[in-house]
Amino acid sequence: MSETIKIVIADDEQLIRSGLKLMLNTFSDIEVVGVASNGQEALEQCQQHEVDVVLMDIRMPKVNGIEGTKLIKTHFSNVAVLIVTTFQDSDYILKAMNEGASGYLLKDSDYDDIYQAIKTVAAKQIVLDAAVTKQLLQQSSPVKSEAAASLSQKEIQLLSAIAHGLNNKEIAQQLFLAEGTVKNNISQLLVKLDLRDRTQLAIFAIENGLKE
Repeated sequence: MSETIKIVIADDEQLIRSGLKLMLNTFSDIEVVGVASNGQEALEQCQQHEVDVVLMDIRMPKVNGIEGTKLIKTHFSNVAVLIVTTFQDSDYILKAMNEGASGYLLKDSDYDDIYQAIKTVAAKQIVLDAAVTKQLLQQSSPVKSEAAASLSQKEIQLLSAIAHGLNNKEIAQQLFLAEGTVKNNISQLLVKLDLRDRTQLAIFAIENGLKE
């Protein structure tokens, strides 16, 4: 990734595209290289430009944000997709995450929060908006999978912290552990649950209602 983070904005509302572009271009280390009104156009922008992050709406005509995320991650695995959504789209967020999105935040987030979220996903980390995560956990089924039922209380606490978007340092402080211990415990959880990465751990926690 170059020093400047190159962005594509995908949203079917021109006002939102224009507003985000205007705001993001005020940051010296961000460049908006393209805009799109659906997922297919977002893919085409990735084909035409060097892109680091796509800001992806969920509800768009022709090719929505879920399919758009799948297309982009299939053809450009190094491009991070950040879902910019509303509470009304919470049912679709996990689907987008399962297709490879690096996280989600609300459209009405402060500009500084959007900027920091872009920086985070560009650095190959995940962003999980706390308010959206809380709603997803409240909506999740109380019936846990067999894998979830086998977890210890400490493992549940760790998964819950990941689902709430905490980084390793914050988890270490919350659980009174060394940061290295947290990293090792996460690695062990990935093996135990046969999951690929931190994003999948967050999805697992939300889908199984691990609200500790």
